[in-house]
Amino acid sequence: MAPLRHITGKTTEDLKVGAFKPDFAGKMNFYLNVVDDVLRCERDNPSIGLILCQDKKKVLAEYALRGMDKPIGVSEYELTRALPEALKSSLPTIEDLETELSQSEEQTDER
Repeated sequence: MAPLRHITGKTTEDLKVGAFKPDFAGKMNFYLNVVDDVLRCERDNPSIGLILCQDKKKVLAEYALRGMDKPIGVSEYELTRALPEALKSSLPTIEDLETELSQSEEQTDER
């Protein structure tokens, strides 16, 4: 078995409400240029962008991304109202969050 190589790099995600629009690609390209100039180290791989939309509009995305030299992907997400049972036990309840927030506000007010 070949040894695992440590891969380093940055990813930038952009969560959008609604369907993919061509200007999302230009914005992501801008974000990746900034990340590569400001945050990327010499040993890092090029940054990767991921645009998450409720509808990726595949053909529109392909035209918008054609010719860009940055690795950018577009994918869909789906909202759900029901929380999976496996997650319910690991997350705090609304009451727990409200208690924590009110205690935090009280501590801030005391300062």
